[in-house]
Amino acid sequence: MKNICFYFEVHVPYAMKRYRFFEIGKDHYYYDDFTTEQRLREYAERSYLPANNILLDLIQSSNKKFKCAFSISGSALEQLEMYAPEVIDSFRALADTGCVEFLAEPYGHSLSSIYNDGEFELQVKQQAAKIEELFGKKPVTFRNTELVYSDEIGEKIAKLGYKTVLVEGAKHILGWKSPNYVYNHPYLPKLRLLARNYVLSNHITFEFSNTSWDEYPLTADKFVNWIAQAPEEEKIFNIWLGYESFGIIQKDYTGIFEFLKALPTQAFKRGIGFVTPAEAAKTAPVDALSASYPFCWTGEEKNLSTWAGNQLQEEALNKLYSVAERVNLCKEKALKHDWLHLQCTDYFRYMSFKNAWGSPFSSPYDAFINYMNMLADFLQRVDAEYPTSIENEELNALLKTINEQEKTINELEASVKQLRARKKA
Repeated sequence: MKNICFYFEVHVPYAMKRYRFFEIGKDHYYYDDFTTEQRLREYAERSYLPANNILLDLIQSSNKKFKCAFSISGSALEQLEMYAPEVIDSFRALADTGCVEFLAEPYGHSLSSIYNDGEFELQVKQQAAKIEELFGKKPVTFRNTELVYSDEIGEKIAKLGYKTVLVEGAKHILGWKSPNYVYNHPYLPKLRLLARNYVLSNHITFEFSNTSWDEYPLTADKFVNWIAQAPEEEKIFNIWLGYESFGIIQKDYTGIFEFLKALPTQAFKRGIGFVTPAEAAKTAPVDALSASYPFCWTGEEKNLSTWAGNQLQEEALNKLYSVAERVNLCKEKALKHDWLHLQCTDYFRYMSFKNAWGSPFSSPYDAFINYMNMLADFLQRVDAEYPTSIENEELNALLKTINEQEKTINELEASVKQLRARKKA
């Protein structure tokens, strides 16, 4: 039986204000709250709420045969809690059906998997804990920021306990292989890899309302028919897209929501079902999929050039991650919060000379200067906590001591709880 594996990305970066050079050392608040709230409310009202209501109805009307998955960044979760708590409630309603899987990803929508292993681990654990706190679901499947993946990153993910990873079905990685199968890591055979069918996915996100497209209009019947006509041995069709495809990229008047409503009915008519990524990964892998260098789902090249493809981006990223160890020693909440969100990939994309879509800045240079001004202030704050005069080896030893102390405290607290429970019994 063929199955569609729907996954939706929910991510909205904090809007950063125009931060001038003379503000360095004086103003430690980097955010444009008005723009952040305005944009989040627009996404909530035009996309998230109507789409969530449709998905809930599809699950209920199909007797729970319809299934899908979400990956929600930490920044999006924070903003939803502040500005649109009703969206959190609607995600909870979806979680309660048991038909929606929530995936793990780095909390700050960052490139930490490339630049700092310790930070990567911390962010993955933080986002997974947030998902469990809000929706009562512990993530078992991993989706990295922008689907960034390589064999080495796969190894890091496996060490964190995840057995399934979502990757882009890039041509230069798959070669002659089809994305419509389950694969495994080349030297960690238990790590399952699901590959995105970017052709079918992009038809929804980018081609749906394109009147010059030779397949326009895209109907649910036509879309499902493409899947039905695929070779019988191809069983998993990974349709993954940003959730803003519904209502923001493809506006309501295009009929995108009607397409979403109709798609499951057309699939069921042809004997096609729906599975979550965790369920899809239960299918036996057909082969190994290897990637020596990181690739992703963005741009024509599907590499890291969107965020680290020029000297501006490299300078910003290297300066940012040079203080990772020091920041992890800090306890100040505002500093830790800024650290997480300064890592967001969107700010580095704005510095790109070719893929700076969505940038609020007039040029990549303007984006770079604004970011580096904020970063200069941030670095001063970090230096005030742990001066650069302290060697990294000394910092690492201190961090190890602190972590061991926290572990001991947690173990002692757990023992106290057990003793109290025995007393009550």
